[in-house]
Amino acid sequence: MLCDICHKNIATVHLTEIVDNKIVELHICQRCARAKAEEIKQQLNISDFLSGLVEERKEYPKRCPRCGLSFQEFRKKGRLGCSMCYVAFKTELLPLLKKIHGSIHHNGKMPPKIEEKVLIDRKIKELKERLNRAIQLEEYEEAALLRDKLKEWESKMKFIK
Repeated sequence: MLCDICHKNIATVHLTEIVDNKIVELHICQRCARAKAEEIKQQLNISDFLSGLVEERKEYPKRCPRCGLSFQEFRKKGRLGCSMCYVAFKTELLPLLKKIHGSIHHNGKMPPKIEEKVLIDRKIKELKERLNRAIQLEEYEEAALLRDKLKEWESKMKFIK
């Protein structure tokens, strides 16, 4: 096969270009390939290439890997596509949930006696975490206060059971 450019030498380099959404194949010799490479280097500026990548990234919003739903589509519909959407859009959903519900934890409805027990359990858990943090930071006065509060809440729990 002869070179498509000079029509003299044997084509040893085979290029495939996409121009206007059409595939164009070019079969060229070594000498014409070197000239073509220089032409391509002059046309391709690295900063233009990188800015093109940034622009391209803006065009493709984050999508759920399982169902393909984008966050913009969720905002329009008001519903997530699958359970994986909660993981995929976690950073976007947490502030939204806090704004709408005032919390990122779902409390739901409970019978009054159980609700009181659950609230005390949560308070005890929170106090234990704060106590451990205070001990790690060597804030012993704060730790002593937290220990006393923890004992109070634990005694309240005994009366509920």
